[in-house]
Order: sequence, then structure tokens, then C-alpha cells
Amino acid sequence: MTRVVAPPLTRRQRDILDFFCAYRKQNGISPTLEEIAQNFGLNKVTIFGHVAELERKGILTRAARGVSRGLQLVEDEQSSNTTIPIKGTIAAGAPIEALEQDETLDLSEIINPNAETYILKVRGDSMIEDAICDGDMVLIERRDTANNGETVVAVLPSQVSEEATLKRYYNEGDRIRLQPANSSMQPIYATQVEIRGVVVGVIRRF
Repeated sequence: MTRVVAPPLTRRQRDILDFFCAYRKQNGISPTLEEIAQNFGLNKVTIFGHVAELERKGILTRAARGVSRGLQLVEDEQSSNTTIPIKGTIAAGAPIEALEQDETLDLSEIINPNAETYILKVRGDSMIEDAICDGDMVLIERRDTANNGETVVAVLPSQVSEEATLKRYYNEGDRIRLQPANSSMQPIYATQVEIRGVVVGVIRRF
């Protein structure tokens, strides 16, 4: 059974934690508050109070508010680092204003748990010849430099707002070329580009 090194816990808190770990091991998912309450013959409000204390003590955390099975062991979350933020929408055509939003996606089976990564949704078809299509999601390794030929999240200077685009990066000495993977489109040239990451994977929903 998974055990968590924790601050001093009450007997009831330790019992709840033991049940939580055993349930996760047996079922592969976290129990709901109702299931915890049913196991101990207590009401949900009482269990909520104990769980809130376990959160305060840094033992449990919630993946998202309002999710019935959103409780996680902090130890598991720190060791895996695979709940990745979806930062917003990225243009694969003309640059658009960079936007952020609060979403997450669990990629525990396909990424290096030590990598600093995030996800962007693709809009446009300028990268279709690299099999990155409109509506895909790209997995980004956060970096501020890139090698020629790598597909990058590039932010272009603007007087109004940040404009971000997904393109292949080429440093040509006196200028930067952001090359689309679409033979019908022209490259973008700039003297200054901020790199915010490099594409390491593509996720497509069917």
C-alpha cells in the first residue's frame, strides 16, 4: 500500500488516508467523498472536514474543483508532473494574440515526467505538411532557444499585443525565418523573435 510521509495526523485522518490509498491501488481511481463517508459510516460533511485538513497539511490536493474523483496524493502529483496546462490557442496561419486559459490534460503515459511542458491548441493549416492540422494539440517543451528546423512557438514583437505563431525556425544570421509547412504559404521574416518552446509531440482527437 502506498504510504505518505505526513505531518502529524489524527487517527481518523490516517484511517481516511489509508482507505484512500487502498482504494486507488485496487480501482485505479480516487474515491469520491460519498464513498469515503460510506466506508466509515459518517456523513459527507464530516468527511469533507477531514479531507480539507488533509489538503491543508499538504497530503491531498484537488486536480480540479467540482470533480467528484479529483482528489490526488500530493506525493503522486509531484513525482509524475504529468497534468499539463493547456495554455490557450496558437496560430498556425497568421499570428494571433497570445491567450491563456485554465485547462489541463493528463499525459502521464507519453511524456518525460521531468520535462517542463505545456499544450497549445492549433488553429489554421500552415503546418499541415508536418502533420499538424487545425484542431490538433501540440505538446511543447518550454525553451527559449531552438535549433534550425525545429518547430517552435514564436512570439513576434507588436506595438499592440503579443502575437504568437507555430512555425519551423531558421536563424539566417541577419534575420529569422519562420517557415510554414504548407507550400501555398510564404515564410515570415523577422529580425527579433522570442521563442517560448519547441514542439515535441502532436495530439489529435478523432
